[in-house]
Amino acid sequence: QVQLVESGGGLVQAGGSLRLSCAASGTIFSFSAMGWYRQAPGKQRELVATITSGGVSTNYADSVKGRFTISRDNAKKTVYLQMNSLKPEDTAVYYCNRDPPLLFAWGQGTQVTVSS
Repeated sequence: QVQLVESGGGLVQAGGSLRLSCAASGTIFSFSAMGWYRQAPGKQRELVATITSGGVSTNYADSVKGRFTISRDNAKKTVYLQMNSLKPEDTAVYYCNRDPPLLFAWGQGTQVTVSS
């Protein structure tokens, strides 16, 4: 069984920073590429960033490239998303999941709200 718990969201002014964390349980984490996803009100969920199982390679959506950094600590079974220079359009609920995602593994997500 896989359980993913996201944390670290909050309310921040434009230009500010947040660091999201995702704690995973189960054995799948260490062998899986992981991703951060987000869903804004009225929009479909989108993939924001991915990282390979060993953490060597990362990829980012164009909208966050140069501002967000994904990382992971396999010993802690945790994946992180450092978000800098936040913009109001980054407002969304942020989720982590495997890349590609497991349908049954979606957690509650963590709300990020960026005020202008």
